[in-house]
Amino acid sequence: MIIVLKPRTSERDIDRIVKRIRKFGLQPYVSKGKERTVIPVIGDERVLENVPFLSFPFVEKVMPILAPFKMVSREFHPKNTVVQARSLSVGGRKLAVIAGPCSVENREMVVKIARAVKKLGATGLRGGAFKPRTSPYSFQGLGEEGLRCLVAAREATGLAVVTEVIDTRHVELVARYADVLQVGARNMQNFELLKEVGKSGHPVLLKRGMSATIKEYLQAAEYVVHEGNDQVILCERGIRSGVEDYTRNTFDLVAISVLKELTHLPVMADPSHATGKWRYIEPASLAAVAAGADGIIVEVHLKPEEALSDGEQSILPGKFGSLMKSLRKVARAVGRTV
Repeated sequence: MIIVLKPRTSERDIDRIVKRIRKFGLQPYVSKGKERTVIPVIGDERVLENVPFLSFPFVEKVMPILAPFKMVSREFHPKNTVVQARSLSVGGRKLAVIAGPCSVENREMVVKIARAVKKLGATGLRGGAFKPRTSPYSFQGLGEEGLRCLVAAREATGLAVVTEVIDTRHVELVARYADVLQVGARNMQNFELLKEVGKSGHPVLLKRGMSATIKEYLQAAEYVVHEGNDQVILCERGIRSGVEDYTRNTFDLVAISVLKELTHLPVMADPSHATGKWRYIEPASLAAVAAGADGIIVEVHLKPEEALSDGEQSILPGKFGSLMKSLRKVARAVGRTV
């Protein structure tokens, strides 16, 4: 349930509503806007069905919400949320483009890639310092040294740094270096990690789990926002269909449109993980923007054949440049810019 109060409602009257809600064992969250105060109610709202909130003269309307996610819903926040982190802005008219290597391998490499993608139009730099891998024998990342490499690239280019945090014990460390904390698909339902990145106050890029429904995905985002952090970027990166294995995942393109309808949070697409093959990244990117995505995050490497991870889905800077040219055409067609 969401209770919308009339303009200039007093603190005393707000407190009256809050106490009434808590009396039923539910949790109210007071959100004060420039004109109105909105109070989403967390819990089983059915116990409030017969409570006459509209009898209060300062209550404008009451909206029941049956969905299990409330604070990320459009009913709670009708306007699009724009997430801002240094050079990166996600959710406005201009599309965000985050590019960089899957893994940070050394300082020289990541600085070169950052300079290349910045010159071609990227607004954010991605790169993994901590790498959760299916095999314990695969490259696991450089850890804090990788974070230092990303900072060097940021200093050289001004690009905002987006990097993954995989453990609650690392949140404070990664937040010290990064501009956006990424929660990967494997950790989408790591609820303790979601709480910690929410408490950090840092912008969060939350990827959809490999087998997660849209409802489960938005409930995961709710965990972050519930901690008082609404700077959340959603990212569709493909799901496991159990049918097709020619591509790495099945790109759930319509999920982008569905998410844009259900939530005020910005939505990006990850065509690299969605397809798993570099030759499909451009068409998948263009389709994502046409479907309403607020931007893309792609893997770029100087020598994909020598990459320590995900070389087969990494594109060369030259290919990234041609992608950006195509992206500008599609962006114009749907009323966006790059």
